[in-house]
Amino acid sequence: MKYQQPIMPACRTVCFFLLPLLALAISAMATEAPTPPPSSSTSSGHLTLRDAQETALKENPGIRAALARVEQARARLREASAGWWPELDLSGSGTETRLSEQAWEAARTVTRLSGGEPERTTDTFTGGLQASWLLFDGFYRKFNELQARYQLGSTAAARLDSQRLLLLAVAESFFNAQLAQTKVEIAAADKAFYEKRLEDARSRYQVGAGSWGDVLNIRVQVNSAKTALLLNRRELEAASYGLAALMGIQEARLPDSLALAPLDQAVDLDSMEEDVEELIRTALALRPDVQGLELQVRAADAGREMARSAFYPRLFVSGSVYGNREDDPWLAGDDFGTSLGVNLGWNLFRGGADRARVFAAEQRKREASWNLVNLRNQVAAEIRRHLALLAAAKEQVRLQRESVELVKQNRDLAQSEYEAGAASLVRLNEAQRDLTATHGRLAQALVAYHLAKQRLQSATGRNLQQFLPPDELSSIGKEQKDQEQRN
Repeated sequence: MKYQQPIMPACRTVCFFLLPLLALAISAMATEAPTPPPSSSTSSGHLTLRDAQETALKENPGIRAALARVEQARARLREASAGWWPELDLSGSGTETRLSEQAWEAARTVTRLSGGEPERTTDTFTGGLQASWLLFDGFYRKFNELQARYQLGSTAAARLDSQRLLLLAVAESFFNAQLAQTKVEIAAADKAFYEKRLEDARSRYQVGAGSWGDVLNIRVQVNSAKTALLLNRRELEAASYGLAALMGIQEARLPDSLALAPLDQAVDLDSMEEDVEELIRTALALRPDVQGLELQVRAADAGREMARSAFYPRLFVSGSVYGNREDDPWLAGDDFGTSLGVNLGWNLFRGGADRARVFAAEQRKREASWNLVNLRNQVAAEIRRHLALLAAAKEQVRLQRESVELVKQNRDLAQSEYEAGAASLVRLNEAQRDLTATHGRLAQALVAYHLAKQRLQSATGRNLQQFLPPDELSSIGKEQKDQEQRN
C-alpha cells in the first residue's frame, strides 16, 4: 500500500519512547513495594506501649489504606481544578474506500462522457486540532473545586481519626496482654508458694510431725496453681496475637524473644482534677472526626451551589484546524482550514429536575449539619463518661493496694501459725487464695486505670499529639482557613 512505508518509522519512534517509560514504571513499582514490619520494636527486648503504638502507626495496613484514600481525594481535587483550563484535542484518520461493482460501473458511465476513468479504490486522510474553552458555567467549576478541596480535608481528617482510634486500640490490646502477663506472674508465684509448702509438708510427714492429708491437700493446691498458670499463659498468647495484628506484624505473631514490659504496679495516681468544660472544648478543637464532619458540612454547601449552577447559561469558545487529503497521508498547508466560534446554551425548562437537585443538595447539607450536632453531643458525653470511669479507677487502685497489704499480712500470719502448729492448713489455703485473688484484682484495677487514662486522651484527641508533628495536626484547619480566605 502507498502509506505502508511511513508507518514503520513511526512505530519505531513510539517504541523508542515507550520502552524507557516502561522501565521507569517497573522501577517505581519495585520502589513502592511494602517493606516487612520490623521483628522487634525495641532493642531492650521489652515491648513498651509507646513502641507498640509507634510501630502500629507505621505498619498497620489500615493506616496505609487510609493514606491511599487521601491520595485519591488529592487526585480528585486536581481533576476538579482541571476544569479551568482549555481542552485541546488532536484527531486523525485514514480511510480506504472501495466502490461496489454496481457503483463503480455507474461512476464509469458518468466519467466516460468526459473521457476519464474513475478509481475504484480511494485513500482519504484527515487530520485536525480542536481547542475549546468553557468561559462560564454558572460557577459550577468554582464550587466543584471547593467541594473537592473540602472532601480532601475530610479524608485527611478521617485518616487522622483512624490513627487516633488505632492508638487507643493498641493501648487496650497492650494493657489486656499486660494483665494476662501479670496473671501469669501471680499464678507462678502461687505455684512456687505451694511447691515450697509441699516440700515442708513432706518433711514434716517423714519425721512424724505432719499428716498425709496435708500432703495430699497441698498437692491439690499445686495442681490448681499449675492449671491457672497454663490457662493464663494461653490467655497471654491469644492477647499477643491481637496486639501483633494491630501493629501490622506479619502473620500476627510477636517474636519469641520479645516480651511485654511489666505492668507498672507503682504508678502514681494523678490527683489533679481536670475541668470538664475545658476538656470538651479541647476535644472539639482537636478531634479529627469533628473537623472532618465540619468539612463535610462545607462540602455539602458547595454541592448545593453546584446544583444551582444549572439555572445559569453556559458559554463556550472553540476553534479548530482541520485538513483533508486523498491518496497521501502527509497533509500540506493547502489542505487545512480553520474555524472559530462562540457557543451559548441556556436550559429554560427541564421538568423541575434542577429544582429537585437543589432541594436534595440542601437536605444533604442539613443531614451533615445535624450529624455534626450529634457528634458534638457524643464527644461531650464521652468526655464526661471517661472522667467518671477514671475517678472510679483511681479509687479502685487505692482500695486494692490497701487490701493487698492487709491480705498479705493475714497470709503471713496464717503461714506462721500453720508452721507453729497453731492453725490448720485450711486457714492457710484460704489466706493464700485471698492473697492471689487480691493481687489479681489489683492488676485489674491498675489496667482499668491505665485504660481510663488512654480512653480520656483519645476522647480529647490529645493522644495524637504525642506521635504526630504539630504541622500535620494543624494542616487540616489551616488549609480550610486559607481556602475560606481565598473565597
